Amino acid sequence: MNQAPIGRHIPGLPADRAALCVALDMKDPVRAADLLRGLSGHVDMAKVGMELFYAMGRAGWATVMEAGLPVFLDLKLHDIPHTVARAVESLLSLDPPPAIINVHAAGGPAMMRAAAEAVAGRCRVIAVTLLTALDAADLAAIGFDPSLTPRDLVLRLATLAREAGLDGVVCSPHEVAAIRTELGHDFLTIVPGIRPAGAAIGDQKRIATPETAQAAGADILVVGRPIVQAADPAMAARGIIENLKEAFT
Repeated sequence: MNQAPIGRHIPGLPADRAALCVALDMKDPVRAADLLRGLSGHVDMAKVGMELFYAMGRAGWATVMEAGLPVFLDLKLHDIPHTVARAVESLLSLDPPPAIINVHAAGGPAMMRAAAEAVAGRCRVIAVTLLTALDAADLAAIGFDPSLTPRDLVLRLATLAREAGLDGVVCSPHEVAAIRTELGHDFLTIVPGIRPAGAAIGDQKRIATPETAQAAGADILVVGRPIVQAADPAMAARGIIENLKEAFT
């Protein structure tokens, strides 16, 4: 078992399993807040991405935060170092501030260092490596060397992120074990592309079940549609957590 307790990274998250983060992939902050209230006690944190944040802006932030869960603000900042540093400062002025923010590792070492310096320990800052909707064929189409595998690219970007002073990365379940081996247990891994057994794959390509990702060493599992679109979101979340606890022990 490679899993390290996530609780030591972010207070309030579990120490006996991987943390479950629900992805609020919707535009309506009132609906998002209602969903989180219904999920109270059944998920560990929430992810607010571009779809929701761009729709609600700062005005809707407090509405979503009423649930009291730590929030991963997933905006994938990617620009010149000065602009990213200023954007980070703006995000940290949200009340309350997010627990985790992210940049895109493809922005390079200087940009990632600028983000880490701007955060100055006030929250966790991580880097997106390679989207879970991309595979080797997509890398070749973009123009990468065909011999470069997704795992190779993710490890390279994760190493750059650690060297730049970031706290961790977003990666698919397929790269978690390699990151643990190369970069250790203190490097945070946030893992989308999580699909419970029998769930629809959707537009994801590099996926795994929650239990498989946890066994590989994932700290935080990001799950969207299998919870949000379930007839009973709380029951869906409970089922995932029960399976994680059983698998962990």
